[in-house]
Amino acid sequence: MYRRIMNGLYLLPLVLLAAPGLAWAEEAQIDTGDTAFILISAALVMLMTLPGVALFYGGMVRRKNTLSTIMQSLFIMALISVQWVLWGYSLAFGPDQGGLIGDLSWLGLNGVGQEPNADYSATIPHMAFMAFQMMFAVITAALITGSFAERMRFPAFVAFTLLWSTFVYDPLAHWVWGVDGWLRNLGALDFAGGTVVHISSGVSGLIAALVLGRRKGYGSEPMVPHNLPLTVLGAALLWFGWFGFNAGSALSASGLAASAFVVTNTAAAAAALSWVFAEWIRHGKPTVLGGASGLVAGLVAITPASGFVGPIPAVIIGLVAGVVCYLAVSVVKTRLGYDDSLDAFGVHGIGGTWGALATGLFASRAVNPAGVDGLLFGNPHQLWIQFISVLASWLFAAVMTFIILKVVGLFFKLRASEDEEVQGLDITQHGEDAYSDMVLGAPVSHIQSLSGSHSTVVTTREAGV
Repeated sequence: MYRRIMNGLYLLPLVLLAAPGLAWAEEAQIDTGDTAFILISAALVMLMTLPGVALFYGGMVRRKNTLSTIMQSLFIMALISVQWVLWGYSLAFGPDQGGLIGDLSWLGLNGVGQEPNADYSATIPHMAFMAFQMMFAVITAALITGSFAERMRFPAFVAFTLLWSTFVYDPLAHWVWGVDGWLRNLGALDFAGGTVVHISSGVSGLIAALVLGRRKGYGSEPMVPHNLPLTVLGAALLWFGWFGFNAGSALSASGLAASAFVVTNTAAAAAALSWVFAEWIRHGKPTVLGGASGLVAGLVAITPASGFVGPIPAVIIGLVAGVVCYLAVSVVKTRLGYDDSLDAFGVHGIGGTWGALATGLFASRAVNPAGVDGLLFGNPHQLWIQFISVLASWLFAAVMTFIILKVVGLFFKLRASEDEEVQGLDITQHGEDAYSDMVLGAPVSHIQSLSGSHSTVVTTREAGV
């Protein structure tokens, strides 16, 4: 009896020490390194929209539309951040409804907390995964604005963005990434958003450009970028942020993340080279705008494949993307005559399509054992699956965007008037000027108060003052 009591006393400190250890072991499912990596990656993706896309697009428009273009990215960051928390995340990643959409059980992030959700990532808080995916929803909506830049009125833009994110992005994200989404169950590979982000935004942008029509003077007046250094700065921020976009999609600080980082940089560099050389051969001079556009084309194309291919396929994907997107922008658009203002379709729609199909060619289980092999590694069926995912994304984005624009058009005037286009959307939509608050030596606000309208201010400025 005495011996039992003494043994129990000896073991008591071990039990007391073990109890906290047992609780700690349960919490250790969250890996702090992975969590830090994903939060940093989410911040990098945020940087891609604001200021990345904002400056990239803002430098490519004419001077009088600079602020209106930047404002679209800024406002989307705010609008979709709230939409995602309230209902967007639940629709995209919530419990499946027929393979098409998530339900609303996670409305307002109900049940989305600090513990992991093993269906999406077992080593990071569910809320961290939600935040990372939120930034994808934000930038996708922002990319579309490049197609209708300089001509959509702001109230219509707000309504369109909210409806598009809810009825196009959220369902498509569920199809591809959500548990039991039908394209995910089909076996479609999209590591970081070739279909969900780039095809959806590019195709939707094309439909918006067609519905709104061409800008006043398109084809007969020069519409060159007003500030290329601004565009290059935006492109550099996109390249930087894209490491979080693709490497972060590994959802862990792992070898796969390192691989995605390397192929992302490789494809961007290869596409910048091929775009520049293509225009150099065709026009006799390499351009800075070509280099910036090419690197973005490469980033777009490698996105779906970044977690499934090695460095040499990344070079091929990038080289092809640079040439194909260049031809789409400089040849196809000109011949067909549509006004894709900043080439969102030519770069994101076409680049995303090539990237999704290239994933079916070059995917290798040697890179990612959780994936599958592509055509060149003995699995031709994967290319067919990728084609189905591309076709479904094209059709869904095109049809839904057309319907949404028609619905929005019933309540808001979609397009700026000719007078508003001539004056510029900065003044007519926001009452601001990007580069000067002085006209004829007096503050703009003072002249406005004297004239009673914006027209005197803009007419004076356009007269050369």
